[in-house]
Amino acid sequence: MARTRYGAWALTLLLLCLLAGAAHAQGAAPDTAINVRVEGWIKGLTLYLARFVEFAGALVIGIASVRSLGSYFLNLAHGTATEVPKEEIRLALGRSLALALEFELGADILKTAVAPTWNDIGLLAAIAVLRTALNYFLERELRNAEARHPGMAEATGSTPARGA
Repeated sequence: MARTRYGAWALTLLLLCLLAGAAHAQGAAPDTAINVRVEGWIKGLTLYLARFVEFAGALVIGIASVRSLGSYFLNLAHGTATEVPKEEIRLALGRSLALALEFELGADILKTAVAPTWNDIGLLAAIAVLRTALNYFLERELRNAEARHPGMAEATGSTPARGA
């Protein structure tokens, strides 16, 4: 939990620095050749980082989907019970989707930090609100499912959220 908070603070600080730099560059005197090269390098690095973070989110979704499908078929084929443990599979997939949403939001923030226009900032705000709402309801559903089945958290490899 502490790492997540530090990561969020670091990403917020990076975004603020990049936005401040972009705002300063728009109102500044003509740039020197070195400043233009450094600015281009930073923009390129930020876009590559955004693509990497976006890929990481897609990878999390893909791996979680394949893993959930595999669990479903294994339980279906080898299960001695009459019913496949759907709740466990849903919880594990839901946690992975929540993580992937965080990655995708981080990628959107990085992309907007490069050369923000008011249109880009408005689009980022809309995307952030939608993804945050999705994540909120997903987390709430996960907590409710864990409350209904207390032993489910250990079965899916997570611990119940305390004080969140």
